[in-house]
Amino acid sequence: MQFLEEVPLAPYTTFQIGGPARWFAEAESEDDIAAGIAFASARQLPLFILGGGSNLLVSDAGFPGLVLRIALRGIACNQEGSRSIFSAAAGEDWDGFVAHAVAAGCSGVECLSGIPGTVGGTPVQNVGAYGQEVSQTIVTVRAYDRKTAQFVTLPAAACGFFYRRSIFNTSERARYVVSRVDYALRKDASASVAYADLVKYFAARDVLSPTLAEVRDAVRSIRAQKGMLLVPGDADCRSAGSFFKNPAVPVTALDSLAQGLGIDKQRIPAYPAQDGEVKISAAWLIERAGFAKGYALGKAGISSRHTLALINRGGASAAEMIALRDQVTEAIATRFAIRLEPEPVWLG
Repeated sequence: MQFLEEVPLAPYTTFQIGGPARWFAEAESEDDIAAGIAFASARQLPLFILGGGSNLLVSDAGFPGLVLRIALRGIACNQEGSRSIFSAAAGEDWDGFVAHAVAAGCSGVECLSGIPGTVGGTPVQNVGAYGQEVSQTIVTVRAYDRKTAQFVTLPAAACGFFYRRSIFNTSERARYVVSRVDYALRKDASASVAYADLVKYFAARDVLSPTLAEVRDAVRSIRAQKGMLLVPGDADCRSAGSFFKNPAVPVTALDSLAQGLGIDKQRIPAYPAQDGEVKISAAWLIERAGFAKGYALGKAGISSRHTLALINRGGASAAEMIALRDQVTEAIATRFAIRLEPEPVWLG
């Protein structure tokens, strides 16, 4: 295991933005994870755990500590009754894992195709899209516990999964370093086609019972049309995907919003959330606030295909991305009294 100095971080992120890490190392085993953490601790260095870099905005000044990139590989599968338990190392490419599961005829993650990043990042943010969330399939998460200095196996119930949240990015942030995730998938079960975009996609093609492979291809196609699929050379792909979370608001706020806009509330793209709240489409709010696809602020901008994606138009700095973020959030807050919450992690 090598500890390198002054390594540029921009190439390790989908934004392609950011300064250097004072120290950088790659962990290819659980022993490497422990060694990397010990290295940082012995030198009193701040530590950042890097996965696929798909949900990360790095400061222009970089990071003054150790960036430990998780590079563990390997996928295994065991049958437990009607469930296929897939054990995937944290450094595995997430979309590659989904392809592996679909090829094995196992359902449960097919709608999560095309999402950039690694397996280890999926429980942290409770990754979800097109009607599925990883919390619906996760059985256990194996991780290094920095508090006890040992590896532990956490059952899904202990992970505190909620919409785009878990203990890993809230109450126990920075405590655990994920090394493996076990998913329970269903062998020879039908694919999930509940999300409106998928229903519309297959209705237009007169496909009544699409296969897992067909659903995977459909999701990737829809994501590509929205600029949410990483394609080399595509400027719209220099992003972190969906930059803002869909805000959850009280039902009464939905009524007030409709009245303020002078429209029927049924025209507002919203869906039920927990505790009597509804989630409103952040993209719809952004467009209603006057930000069109392709909007630019210096070298930062909004995707030409989806208003929910902020992009690096080429040579953008982290400061420019933050300025655009602030402009959008302040406009939404001023007009609708709703505060959008960004999804990316900020480093440095």
